[in-house]
Amino acid sequence: MTDFSRTTAVTRSADDPRLPGIVSRNYRKLMPVLVFAYIIAFIDRTNIGMVKQDLEIHIGISAAAFGLGAGLFFIAYAFLEIPSNLIMHKVGARFWIARIMLTWGILAMAMAFVWNEASFYVLRILLGAAEAGLYPGVILYITYWFPKKERAKAIGLFLLGVSLGNIIGAPLAGLLLGMDGFLGLHGYQWMFLIEGLPAVLLCFWVWFRLPNGPQDAKWMTQEEKNLLTDVLTAEDTGEKTSHTGIRALGPVIKDIQLWLVVLIYFAHQIAVYSLSYFLPSMIQSYDETMDPLTVGLITALPWISAAVGSVLLPRFATNTTRARSLVSGGLILIAGGLFIALRSGFLVAIIGFCISAFMLFVIQSVLFTFPSNRMSGAAAASGIAFINTFGLLGGFIGPTVMGSLEQSTGNQFAGLWFIIILVLVGAVLAWLLKYRTTEKTQVPDSTAAPVAS
Repeated sequence: MTDFSRTTAVTRSADDPRLPGIVSRNYRKLMPVLVFAYIIAFIDRTNIGMVKQDLEIHIGISAAAFGLGAGLFFIAYAFLEIPSNLIMHKVGARFWIARIMLTWGILAMAMAFVWNEASFYVLRILLGAAEAGLYPGVILYITYWFPKKERAKAIGLFLLGVSLGNIIGAPLAGLLLGMDGFLGLHGYQWMFLIEGLPAVLLCFWVWFRLPNGPQDAKWMTQEEKNLLTDVLTAEDTGEKTSHTGIRALGPVIKDIQLWLVVLIYFAHQIAVYSLSYFLPSMIQSYDETMDPLTVGLITALPWISAAVGSVLLPRFATNTTRARSLVSGGLILIAGGLFIALRSGFLVAIIGFCISAFMLFVIQSVLFTFPSNRMSGAAAASGIAFINTFGLLGGFIGPTVMGSLEQSTGNQFAGLWFIIILVLVGAVLAWLLKYRTTEKTQVPDSTAAPVAS
């Protein structure tokens, strides 16, 4: 009798007319700062793509060394993801995200003073170690604030930071490169110094203002906090574990579905970071006289397309069929766009890159609804970081292979064939994905993400 009454109360909470207003306020209060943090992170992570030629001219870094250095970021980043997310789950988001931002901002600024290939490699590794945990930490943080039907939408908004980082970062880098010679510094040095500073400044806002969870939110009454907590608890049908630390990985490693997500995400990340690091130089290869600002503005076009896709499409992932259709169809579209870019002249190639980019963060938004659907608590923290850890190895392999193929063939586009093959394999694997819960065939909220019924 007691259990039945409790279930009935939770069901009423899930249908409470106050819940949409609470969720809407959470979007307004949290997503702007989270998106801005990821904009800064992605600019600092990928801005070396705009200075590939400068690093070669002034420091002597070859295409292969550049690709390796770009990829080395992800080695430390990947292997520290799981411990970082478990630490955040234990000490709280406010402290840990602020720590991440402070250390990565300082190291991003230090990139201005690399003097050879070895120092380039070391600083890229340290930058990856400093930023490790930001992405999976925010994905976990989103699960503290949003019901399951809202999470793909929230993740999609967060991933706007990647697109906006490239939209803003490439033209901004082009402008900063124009400071070459000011106070005796090269343009690329000014770029690293100025673009690294916002992370250091924003960390103080995070420390003083970001709540660890709903119970710390000043914009909700205690009754509203309890309502949201009840709803999230009722939806928590994922596998639980009493273990903490590395032992929380147990149920994650046993879940075949999460291994599928790992493989698909691996192929996806190869595409994302190969384009992030090499798109500016591929665009400039059409016209070597193109100035940095023009290169930056043209580079921004595919990322504008990616931003549009990340806002429009993740909300349609309302059940397993739609989710895997978006992932599989998106990967096929990425391959098709890259094929167009390979076989076409400048204008059509840009269109091809825009087609590919349109689906990049739709796929990522949908993929990360699977671990939060299938796990909870420390297991969810481990699962999200586990997927990101192995997926980000693609961030190492993609740029490394792109740089090696460019140097060995003399063709800056040679590595795109490698990406096309991998994403097509991922498109096939996507049809094996499924959510844990029984799903409704229709969802009243047209903006909803995956629903657990």
